[in-house]
Amino acid sequence: MIDTTDTDDSEVVVVTGASAGVGRATARAFAEQGAKVGLLARGEAGLDGAQEDVEDADGEALAVPTDVADAEQLEDAADAVEDEFGQIDVWVNAAMTSVFSPATEMDHEEFRRVTEVSYLGFVYGTEVALDRMDVGVIVQVGSALAYRGIPLQSAYCGAKHAIQGFTESVRSELIHQDSDVQLTMVQMPALNTPQFDWVKSRLPKAPQPVPPIYQPEVAAEAIVWAVRNDRDELWVGRSTVKAILGNRVIPRRLDRKLASSGWNSQMTDEPSDPDRAHNLWEPVDDETDHGAHGRFDDRARERSLQLWAFTHPVELAAAAFGAVIALLAALTFRKREKR
Repeated sequence: MIDTTDTDDSEVVVVTGASAGVGRATARAFAEQGAKVGLLARGEAGLDGAQEDVEDADGEALAVPTDVADAEQLEDAADAVEDEFGQIDVWVNAAMTSVFSPATEMDHEEFRRVTEVSYLGFVYGTEVALDRMDVGVIVQVGSALAYRGIPLQSAYCGAKHAIQGFTESVRSELIHQDSDVQLTMVQMPALNTPQFDWVKSRLPKAPQPVPPIYQPEVAAEAIVWAVRNDRDELWVGRSTVKAILGNRVIPRRLDRKLASSGWNSQMTDEPSDPDRAHNLWEPVDDETDHGAHGRFDDRARERSLQLWAFTHPVELAAAAFGAVIALLAALTFRKREKR
């Protein structure tokens, strides 16, 4: 756990994928606690917007244009952050890309690119952080899809599964080495991020996150909590819990269920735009800052009751105890009334 009680020694945090979505919300969440934040992403307009967010939240920011698929660029970015702010305390791997498509319609280069960004980008980021940390926390932004694959996202699901295996392996090594570096993975539900408007898609209709949908600030809250509480893994959202546990108990039944429902649940009623730009090879936010949120604000939840319950066990136990006492009091009162 990172000790931030000394306000003269601000925590240094690096966030990949910081220009939008989960990374953007996470950078601001740490900034609100006074952190100095290194912002790594490709899109310059998004990085500029993220820097403004951090500074508006009274944090300090350094934006470094970086493609996480390039290990040397990550090394250089980490050096720049340390030169500016000092030793890195927290590293959050959040960069991603994907392709919405049946696996049989994807080509080899698309699989390669998604793997390089959404898996190897995490591997490279973890290696860079471990090379620089004596003590600290590395967070892998995961997904329910790290345990339960769904149709039309084979490359992304494969990457998330790979991150899960990689993280467990490296965590075991760190324990063996008696390391003071904590490695944690936060498994996310469907989130309202801009990715659904800029990942490559072959779907006949516009893609959407599979409901229920949560705002990226819910993800950021979970990441910050995991850093502060030395958690190896944290599940976010009731849908994530259901997917992970369900896959342990009835995986083949879920195969059949997703075969029938997994297509339409990932598409809106709007026709797909065949000419829309996508970010598989190049960023689409060099000129326009898309912010942390996607276009599903009207359907996205700002809180997760499951996350609150998991992160507030004392308050939950007290509430449950109070409810039991109130129930017993009500029953006692009814018995007296009947006499």
